[in-house]
Amino acid sequence: MPRAFEDFHVGDVFELGSQKITHEEIVRFAQAYDPQPRHLDHEDLIASGWHVTATFMRLYTEGVLLHAEAEVSPGVDELRWLRPVRPGDVLTGRVTVVGLAASLSRPDCGILQQRGEFLDDRDRPVMRIMIYGLMRRRQAAGS
Repeated sequence: MPRAFEDFHVGDVFELGSQKITHEEIVRFAQAYDPQPRHLDHEDLIASGWHVTATFMRLYTEGVLLHAEAEVSPGVDELRWLRPVRPGDVLTGRVTVVGLAASLSRPDCGILQQRGEFLDDRDRPVMRIMIYGLMRRRQAAGS
């Protein structure tokens, strides 16, 4: 049964799993979306921050959103790329619930605030993001 808004609590931590970033993925993403030289053909190749964020979003979707009564997101805050991601890096994601609030525009939903992090294989943060999402309330989800 998918999690409703009432099933989330401040302090809940969701481990999202890991993803290895390859040279080929870095270049392919950059060619399509962020064709800066540092992401395409550079001696010290690094992944686009947008590539890192998209990879995090994939893990977050699979680890949390697909198992919840998720609606839409009113936005994100404080997206930070803290250190370069290079070919071969293994990134591990997690999100922590840091806030819960009633939705003023959608009484059938609550707003879930989560702090997301991506860590490299030496447990150093490479990305942080604050995510806001509308989650259906149990009564509304069962209606």
